[in-house]
Amino acid sequence: MWALLIWVSLLLISITHWVYSWRNPKCRGKLPPGSMGFPLLGESIQFFKPNKTSDIPPFIKERVKNDVDMCRYGPIFKTNLVGRPVIVSTDADLSYFVFNQEGRCFQSWYPDTFTHIFGKKNVGSLHGFMYKYLKNMVLTLFGHDGLKKMLPQVEMTANKRLELWSNQDSVELKDATASMIFDLTAKKLISHDPDKSSENLRANFVAFIQGLISFPFDIPGTAYHKCLQGRAKAMKMLRNMLQERRENPRKNPSDFFDYVIEEIQKEGTILTEEIALDLMFVLLFASFETTSLALTLAIKFLSDDPEVLKRLTEEHETILRNREDADSGLTWEEYKSMTYTFQFINETARLANIVPAIFRKALRDIKFKDYTIPAGWAVMVCPPAVHLNPEMYKDPLLFNPSRWEGSKVTNASKHFMAFGGGMRFCVGTDFTKLQMAAFLHSLVTKYRWEEIKGGNITRTPGLQFPNGYHVKLHKKRD
Repeated sequence: MWALLIWVSLLLISITHWVYSWRNPKCRGKLPPGSMGFPLLGESIQFFKPNKTSDIPPFIKERVKNDVDMCRYGPIFKTNLVGRPVIVSTDADLSYFVFNQEGRCFQSWYPDTFTHIFGKKNVGSLHGFMYKYLKNMVLTLFGHDGLKKMLPQVEMTANKRLELWSNQDSVELKDATASMIFDLTAKKLISHDPDKSSENLRANFVAFIQGLISFPFDIPGTAYHKCLQGRAKAMKMLRNMLQERRENPRKNPSDFFDYVIEEIQKEGTILTEEIALDLMFVLLFASFETTSLALTLAIKFLSDDPEVLKRLTEEHETILRNREDADSGLTWEEYKSMTYTFQFINETARLANIVPAIFRKALRDIKFKDYTIPAGWAVMVCPPAVHLNPEMYKDPLLFNPSRWEGSKVTNASKHFMAFGGGMRFCVGTDFTKLQMAAFLHSLVTKYRWEEIKGGNITRTPGLQFPNGYHVKLHKKRD
C-alpha cells in the first residue's frame, strides 16, 4: 500500500514538473510574454481555426491586443504549435530583421507536417549553397529574359480562356483561373498537355490543396490524409514523366524538365532526382494556387469599386490607343508602363495575405529589444499584422491602390512582405505580376462582367480560399 502511494506521489510530482516545464520553458534571458498552451498540443487547435474575415487572424489579433487594456501580449509573443515552441512576430522591425539575417541568425524552417507534405528535399527546407543553386535554376525560367519570352504566351492563354468563359452561363473564378494558370505553368515546366494526358495531374494537386492546412491526423477520411494521397499521386506522375523523358531525351530541349535532366546527368552534379521532383512539385503548386487566389480577389475588388475599375480600364485602353497596330499583342515596354496596374497588384497582394505565416528557426540565442529568442526555437512572421497596421496604412482594410502612388516599394520592404523578404524573397513574384497584368489587360479592354454569386472568403493560417465566386462575362462592343 505504501509503495503504491509513493509511486502515485512520484508520478504526480513528475507530471506536475513536466507541465510546469512545458509552460515555463528555459531561456538564457527574457522570453516574450505568451502562453505555451496545453502539453503536446500547445495552442494548435486555436491556430488552425479558419478565419472568415479580411482582418488579422483571430489567433494573432487576440494575443496581440484585447478590448480591456488594449495590450495582452504585444507585437511579439511566445506560443507552442504542434509541440514546437514558437515566437510570433507581428513587429515590422523584427520580421524584417529575421528575413535579412538568413543563414546568420536564422534559417528557413517549417513544421514537420509541412515538410512531410512538400517533401524532405523541398526548396524551402534546403539551405546555403544548395538553396542558391536551385534558386538560380528557377530564375532561368522566371528571370527577366525568360519572362520577356513568355509574355506573348501568357497573353494568348488569357485571351483564349476569357473567350471560352464568355460563352458560358457563368464561371467560378477561383477554379477557372487556377485551371488556366496550372495548364500554362505545367506546359512551361514539363510540357504537360491535359488534353493529351490519360491522367489528371491538376486533380491530384486539388486534393492536395484541400487538406494542406488541416490538423495533422494521418487517418483515412481526414483532410490531411487526402492531402498526402494527392501529393503521392502527383509525385508518381512526375516521377514517371521524368523517367520517360530520361529514356527518350529530346533533340531540342524546350522546357524546364529538359534543363533539370541535363543538370542531373552532369558529372559531379549535386542535383538528385528526389530534389528535382520536390522542386517541380513546389513550383507547380506555388505558381498556380497563389496566383489564382490573387486574381479572384482582384476581380472581386474591381467589382466592388467602379472608380478603381474605371481608372484601371483607362490605363489599358490608353495602351491600345497608342499602338500603331491595335491588334498586336502586348509588348514588354507596354507591360512595364502599367503604373496603376502595379499599384493595383500591390494593393491586392497587401489585402490578400495569401501566405500569412512565414517560418524561420533561430540558429543561436538572439536578443531583440528586451527579449531573447532561444536557439532552436521557431519564429513565425505574420505579414497580415504588418499589412493591416493602421499606423502604416490609413484605413488598412480599405482597398485603395492609390495609396501606392509615389511609393518606391516594388517587391519587398519592412512594411510590405506579401512575397516574403531577404534572400528567400519569392523567385516567382515577377511571374505572378506578369500573369496578373496580362490577364487584367485582356479582361478590362475586352469584357465586362456581372456577379452571379458572391462566394465566401475563408482564411486559414496558410491560405485564403475565395469559394463560389461566380461571374458572367460579356464581350464589349466596339
